[in-house]
Amino acid sequence: MLRRLHWVILRRLPGPFFGWLGTLMFLLLMQFLIRWLPEIAGKGIPLPVIIELIAYNLAYMVVLAVPMSVLLAALMAFGDLAESKYYTVIKSTGISFGQIVWPTLVLATVVMGGMLYFNNVMLPEANHRARQLWSDIRGKRPGFELQPGIFYDGVEDYSILVQDRPSGTNKLVGVTIYDYTEGRDRQAVIKAERGVIESHDGGARLTLRLQEGVMHRPLPPDANSRAGRYEQLSFDRHRIQFTLSNAVFRRSEPDKISRSTRTMRTPQLLRTLDSLKARRGTRYSALYDRVYDEITPDPAAPSAPDTVSFTPAPSPSAYAALAGLDSTRQRRVVRSATQMARELQSSIQHTQRDTRWTSQRIRSYQVEFYKKFSIALACLVFMFVGAPLGLAIRRGGLATIGAIALGIFMFYWVTLVQGEKLSERGFFPPWIGMWIANLIMSGAGIWLVLYVVLDLGATPPLRRRLWNWLRSFRS
Repeated sequence: MLRRLHWVILRRLPGPFFGWLGTLMFLLLMQFLIRWLPEIAGKGIPLPVIIELIAYNLAYMVVLAVPMSVLLAALMAFGDLAESKYYTVIKSTGISFGQIVWPTLVLATVVMGGMLYFNNVMLPEANHRARQLWSDIRGKRPGFELQPGIFYDGVEDYSILVQDRPSGTNKLVGVTIYDYTEGRDRQAVIKAERGVIESHDGGARLTLRLQEGVMHRPLPPDANSRAGRYEQLSFDRHRIQFTLSNAVFRRSEPDKISRSTRTMRTPQLLRTLDSLKARRGTRYSALYDRVYDEITPDPAAPSAPDTVSFTPAPSPSAYAALAGLDSTRQRRVVRSATQMARELQSSIQHTQRDTRWTSQRIRSYQVEFYKKFSIALACLVFMFVGAPLGLAIRRGGLATIGAIALGIFMFYWVTLVQGEKLSERGFFPPWIGMWIANLIMSGAGIWLVLYVVLDLGATPPLRRRLWNWLRSFRS
């Protein structure tokens, strides 16, 4: 009977899990498209590149959707078990809660292992490639699109205006071009009755052939006259070439962009952490050695020619170290000591700024390291919470289960995000900020297990039992 029960529970889990996983992934994908599609559209990005960008960004959506899908699947599977009275019958036969739930915990452990691999290997690589692809897309300018009656400034050092452009053709009517290649103070103005656009190298170069026009341009002073000159040229045909390399989408080199905390795999993250800690320790050691060398006299050093032995002054002095010196040597000693103190103060402040920045980076890397494992462990924690909670709810529709799961997940995610921010600012250690959400949810899971095992829902409230217990002493 117990084996059949395990089979029933395990058979009920995959359906809700994959169903909710697909639903959540769809909602997150729609949110991504609504937010970022306006930035992609209108730049002539090839469709395969857009699909690739979406595929890379699906990685962080999986990180959000999988733990919540585990929670929803656990709530639905064990909720159905309690609603059908199957759990009541099983419990009456003497089967404990632990005997019922352990296969689901094993399954959640398998999912957790998959998420550990995903968070440590696949997610950083997907984030890195998505970041690099975003950089290539944002560096691409919109294509060469002339609209009648509107100045086009997409070509560097040129501003182009056309009166008409017949649809479906490359012909232009009434072309006016402002040429700033010689500077704004020496701009040239070109006007033509007609023109034709020719594209080369996939749109990287354009040739504009003008017909029946005139060119107005200022000329620099020559040897005969220092005054500015003006030139007007009429032409039957004139050709201008434009370079539009930024308007053509090109992929950059694979490792052009350096990796950040969220794009590093765990081994690289640990190596960077060790390097930053070693750098911080080296800075502290160098500062300590310098201060120690400055304030500690060297007994083996030869005495300076003008050094005199200090003898106590007959009258008290404000500074004992200056006693016995004349005014000239006192000023020399004070000036040297002041310069040394200022140099040490500057070195200490510089080291303090550098180590503060290094410590902040160390905290950021530590936060990212713990977060990879914390989010993966959430799959097991949510199964540990969802199983007893589903049995405790007993009855509830899809809306109730969804609302409860959303509330739990929002509390978990807000706690995780706030813990990340506070840890990076140094309010408490990074491991506390990244594990506190799991610790709170684990504590809630333990309470729910006790609630189900001890059947606290069918007994008087705790406050009433305490009151009865106190009354028993009085009687």
